[in-house]
Amino acid sequence: MSPAADPPVLSIESLTTEFPGRFRPTVIVDDVSLSVRRGETLAVVGESGSGKTMTFLSALGLLPHPGRVARGRAVLDGVDLLQLAPEALRRQRGAGISMVFQDPLTSLNPVFTVGDQIAEVLRAHRPMGRSAARQRAIELLARVHIPDPHRRVDEYPHRFSGGMRQRVLIAMAIALEPKVLIADEPTTALDVTVQAQVLELLAELKAETRMGVVLITHDLGVVARHADRVAVLYAGRVMEQGTLSQVFEASRHPYTVSLFRSIPHLDTPVGADLTPIGGQPPNPARLPEGCAFEPRCYLGRGDGECGTARPPLEPAGAADHLTRCWHWKRVAAEATTP
Repeated sequence: MSPAADPPVLSIESLTTEFPGRFRPTVIVDDVSLSVRRGETLAVVGESGSGKTMTFLSALGLLPHPGRVARGRAVLDGVDLLQLAPEALRRQRGAGISMVFQDPLTSLNPVFTVGDQIAEVLRAHRPMGRSAARQRAIELLARVHIPDPHRRVDEYPHRFSGGMRQRVLIAMAIALEPKVLIADEPTTALDVTVQAQVLELLAELKAETRMGVVLITHDLGVVARHADRVAVLYAGRVMEQGTLSQVFEASRHPYTVSLFRSIPHLDTPVGADLTPIGGQPPNPARLPEGCAFEPRCYLGRGDGECGTARPPLEPAGAADHLTRCWHWKRVAAEATTP
């Protein structure tokens, strides 16, 4: 069965997250709905501050204080994570759903060996003794291609390179064979060769286990090589969502088009100017009344509807290709295929 034929293993439905504000709550994640199936990679893209990471921290119950989930659901294999008691939610984290964070140096405890840290994950969820947990840690290090795992299991994080530390975090994340793995900017601060190795490792593990993978990134090149479906976020809202080919080859939102225009391509002439997105991402406490992207949009500036009415997320020519734009037909007609 292909991933597209499977029911979603994780469904985030109308998720809204807010933090206290001076006069009213500030919405950081605004009515976001996403899903991922077994054996599928969903890429979640957007500029820094667009709500990508906060969406999944909310779903996992890891939202920093004083944030709160105002409404919505995060359903993992039929279980709403947001309705679970703290201990039941803790059991789901790791066993049902895991997250790899973007900074491997700060994510690992410098005073414990990597083997002890992997074993701690195992023993917290499984009835395992120290010896069995250590042996399993060695197997996991080997699985993520750490050389000489029998020796390196007893080493501390500072003895590992950035890429190897990221592999250790992946080993911890897959230790309990989760149904969904969330990788938050997993190649940040890694050189290009190591980036490719880490991403190939994730693809290999996905193929072996058929887990769903959520890839949070701002790198459209990474998305092009590894994603099956794409969700584009801006100001905490889903602006466009569809298959890789729909979003990359038939963009239906000005923000998506602008992202493509702002990056170089292999056929870009030497010395040619790129087209940056004008302005700055909005302050979430002072979002425009209508479309959040309207102040920076090459189509909607000055348009009364765009400035006053928030567009719905609706099909853009295909039932599974969604966009949040009043003028998506104009985008389809005017946008140059990236």
